[in-house]
Amino acid sequence: MPENLSSRPASPWFAPPGARTWRCAPAPVEVRTFHAALPDYAPTPLTELPPLAAELGVGRVFVKDESCRLGLPAFKALGASWAVHRALSARAVSGGEPGPVTLVTATDGNHGRAVARMARLLGQHAHVFVPQGVHPRAVAAIVAEQARVTEIAGSYDEAVRRAAEAAATPDAVLVQDTAWPGYERIPGWIVEGYSTLCAEVDEQLTAAGVTEGPDLVAVPVGVGSLAQAVVTHYRSRPSGRAPALLSVEPEAAACVLESLTRGEPVGVTTGETVMAGLNCGTPSSTAWPFLHGGLDAAVAIPDADSTRAVADLGALGVSSGPCGAAALAGLRAVLTGAGAEERRTALGLGATSVVVLLSTEGPAANPGDRS
Repeated sequence: MPENLSSRPASPWFAPPGARTWRCAPAPVEVRTFHAALPDYAPTPLTELPPLAAELGVGRVFVKDESCRLGLPAFKALGASWAVHRALSARAVSGGEPGPVTLVTATDGNHGRAVARMARLLGQHAHVFVPQGVHPRAVAAIVAEQARVTEIAGSYDEAVRRAAEAAATPDAVLVQDTAWPGYERIPGWIVEGYSTLCAEVDEQLTAAGVTEGPDLVAVPVGVGSLAQAVVTHYRSRPSGRAPALLSVEPEAAACVLESLTRGEPVGVTTGETVMAGLNCGTPSSTAWPFLHGGLDAAVAIPDADSTRAVADLGALGVSSGPCGAAALAGLRAVLTGAGAEERRTALGLGATSVVVLLSTEGPAANPGDRS
């Protein structure tokens, strides 16, 4: 695991050069086919919000609304469903012990509930470790999926460690959405699962008359798995427009921003934040090369900005929680205030640019004043 650093103020904005020319291999095409065959599958909305375009001085702004994805209030079901499917298939091929297994994971809310849902639907068991600070209603939602929940008095990183220990038995499988050296296959499948979201955005933009794709995509970041999927999608194209990609984190847990600033993956000491699903102190080891190579910019935002963005999106008809609204808050932080013109130029944005904000959760995913 990366070195743990004491918490210190980080630069709120970092823009490494060359990201739009970085390239990688694409996600497997069969992921979308798998999701389309699930009983509750439907593309989530991509909603255009002209008032935000006018406010931000760009041509068009679209919000990908993940407030209801496969019956759950966040995008995480995409990764969990594909990874559980692949893990159970691999176990069967390798001659694993017959009978139900226990799917083990750590979560600050949405991923754990998604894993628990898949376990229940497939007749498996689930054991979910929850760090300090997750709202009781989020914990109750995981319990309602018939999972065993262990709450710990520690951070998300500590919950991950405890989950990995608990999964070290023949009848258990760790389904974690962050990777470290020696544990990378299943997190890789989770990232692949998120590719369906990006494929939907392509189709929905085309239907809206945006045939060349967006000019910028803003994505909330915890350990970086969704951002890895977004980088993979847009940096694996052999031709066409290469959009700017912006990551957004809480100031209380800006591990990706800190790592980009230092040029290597580092851990940070996390604080409290309303953006519970982004309260992560260490980037995923599999995500890091993609974030380092393919992100155009990273920004960290205070809770107040996310809370304001929740209210503003709600007033425009988009139900978002604090993590999902972080994308709007981050873009506002970049495109307004001192130095905004330089940042706008660095991202290649102008008056006709098309922006996509990934709203990764609805309010039900992050209940209460904080989660």
